[in-house]
Amino acid sequence: MICKFPGITFIISLIFLTGVDGSDLPLKGVKTTPHLLKKESSASLGTINHDFKIHAKKAIFPIKMDGIIDEADWLKAEVADNFYQVLPYDTSHSIAKSEVRMLYDDKAFYLAIIFHDTVPGKRPVESLRKDFVFANNDNFLVFFDTFNDQTTGYSFGVNAAGAPWDGTMGGGSAVNLIWDCKWELKTKSYSDKWISEMRIPFKSVRYKPGVDHWNVQFSRQDLKLNEKSAWAPVPRQFPTASLAYTGKLEWETPPPKSGLRLALIPYIFGGASRNFDAGEATHYKKDFGFDAKLGLSSALNLDLTYNPDFSQAEVDDQVTNLARFELYFPEKRQFFLENNDLFSNYGNTTINPFFSRRIGLDAPVNAGARLSGKLGHDWRLGLMDMQTGHEGDYLARNFFVSSIQKKVFSRSYLSAIFVNKEQLYMPANWQGNNYNRVAGLEYNLAGRNNFLTGKLFTQKSFTPKANSAQEFSQGLSLIYSRKTYLLEFLQLYVGKDFNAETGYVPRRDFFQVNPRATLRHYTKSGPLVYHGVTTEISNLYRPLDKALTDMSVGFNYFFVFKSRERIEFKGYNRYVMLLQNFDPTNKGSNYLISGTKYNWNEYSALFNSDNRKNFKFDFQGGYGGFFNGSRWFVQGALNYRFQPYGYISVVYSYNDLILPTPWQRTKFWLVGPKLDVTFTNKLFFTTYVQYNQQADNLNINARLQWRYKPVSDLFLVYTDNYFPESMNVKNRAVVLKLSYWFN
Repeated sequence: MICKFPGITFIISLIFLTGVDGSDLPLKGVKTTPHLLKKESSASLGTINHDFKIHAKKAIFPIKMDGIIDEADWLKAEVADNFYQVLPYDTSHSIAKSEVRMLYDDKAFYLAIIFHDTVPGKRPVESLRKDFVFANNDNFLVFFDTFNDQTTGYSFGVNAAGAPWDGTMGGGSAVNLIWDCKWELKTKSYSDKWISEMRIPFKSVRYKPGVDHWNVQFSRQDLKLNEKSAWAPVPRQFPTASLAYTGKLEWETPPPKSGLRLALIPYIFGGASRNFDAGEATHYKKDFGFDAKLGLSSALNLDLTYNPDFSQAEVDDQVTNLARFELYFPEKRQFFLENNDLFSNYGNTTINPFFSRRIGLDAPVNAGARLSGKLGHDWRLGLMDMQTGHEGDYLARNFFVSSIQKKVFSRSYLSAIFVNKEQLYMPANWQGNNYNRVAGLEYNLAGRNNFLTGKLFTQKSFTPKANSAQEFSQGLSLIYSRKTYLLEFLQLYVGKDFNAETGYVPRRDFFQVNPRATLRHYTKSGPLVYHGVTTEISNLYRPLDKALTDMSVGFNYFFVFKSRERIEFKGYNRYVMLLQNFDPTNKGSNYLISGTKYNWNEYSALFNSDNRKNFKFDFQGGYGGFFNGSRWFVQGALNYRFQPYGYISVVYSYNDLILPTPWQRTKFWLVGPKLDVTFTNKLFFTTYVQYNQQADNLNINARLQWRYKPVSDLFLVYTDNYFPESMNVKNRAVVLKLSYWFN
């Protein structure tokens, strides 16, 4: 089946359906809590829940961080309680009783939380590891919008075992957990409740001085009760991290000016590595470097790095690659991640003008600097300059990125980016490009209540000798989200000569139209929370002759149970016209010829088990066509936790490709057992083994981390790669790294 969708008609229809963004629509079933609320015009704050307020008083006496809420200041502090359910339903108060208090002094602000149990028994937690997986833990999270822009902020949290969580926020709700800062936490457990105290230095966050209020949201997850709740009500289709639904934190006096904020993080590292496959001798390395953070103001930060070492970054999860284009692996290096939305959120997931993993991919990073933060209330600025060294055939290069954002209307913003990659010290016989540049402009739409969001962007690349008429990319996305339905539309274009060498653009020369609709029906009784259907169509055309090159029509039906289990059935019809030779096994031995066409159907089923139990699992299996043959596949994960000290898990994938001569039958296994042990909330050990039959590789990565002081670590990392059949070693490395945070 081949079909073409009239994209313009869909855009007009979607705009007609959405109409206004619904800013004035009240939340159904929500009543305010009188002792916490005081009327104020929405213009002064702008959030939906501007009537929800908590007042933070200045502490008279020192607060002892012991997890016991008995100081006189705590007993007099205002209490945020009467939380509202978000899941499984959002029309009533939470069943679980929760209490949150806030205080501050000249150097830090404090939170005290008391969470009472409604259901007896052990509280589900995965481990003591920092930045735990939200869905797998009883936890508390707080979201601070320190600039009251409903776009950026900070998140802090704790699970019921006392493991910390912290991250920066961007895009109105996304939390980046790689970010780290100094703060303190103390948790105590009782038979009927658990209590935590937090101390967060003002120097650890950015905010506008002289302002006596921030936006804030408190969120609780109680897995035993199967309930997620929030202090200020949030519709169930949105995360509690959505800054559009925060309440208001009012300080007795504005937070103090932070003064000079300088953090120096020197590190020393040493290691040994050997490439057995190439017959090389052991190579020893010892060196030092540093990171530095300088707060130029309470809203603007300068980050510096010299001779960085990223050996402690988590290893990538391997996958079986049956795709025709480059795969995406996320950035995990901390230097690139504070305010990273200023640099990495441009374009689309497949048309991204700046992808920081391109820096240091094939040559070491010598040094770098990044300036990022707020300029006034409505402007944000990001500047980054990175220098890499000479490595083999790769010249030394300089990478420069500039980004600026301007807030418009309630939560939307205009932004522009410029990316420059420059070759340095080019020899006379250099044949490559001496530079590559990309400029982009986009408008991000965010309705006041988050019902309507979207993006419109255009980008232009600049490369010597390229065809400038084909160096453009462009995209449009619209999302309209309500409780019972979700409407999405995506349109993308990438010119034949568009070249973003420091970005992620795996495919060029296409025009894509992709509408998608999801309908949900919520039940009032029985085992189901809701069930529904998702349908979509994605067509890709070759711009020059308008030929249809790819088509996918999908229909999925899903069931979500009160027991937290999920079942989904999927069906797709796919069509592909190859634009270049392609080996469906990605082994590079035999090829389907460019210009040939293929059409097939595929079907699969998915099951997610109850993640509250110590043993949980996910499973997906299916069968269908695959280019000129067929494919069976199963994939999923098994996980057993021995709380609160960690878990053992296995990720698996099996693909059976039934193809004609010359491929015949090809089978690929990928198995990844992982052991994650948290001896304490400061000592962690992880071992990850990944067997990839397609890559003919067995990888072992073991990492020991000791956080001996706040944000100061000792890492010991060991890596091995083997040929699976013979178990002969390909290469081996061990690295020791010690860092210390001077603040």
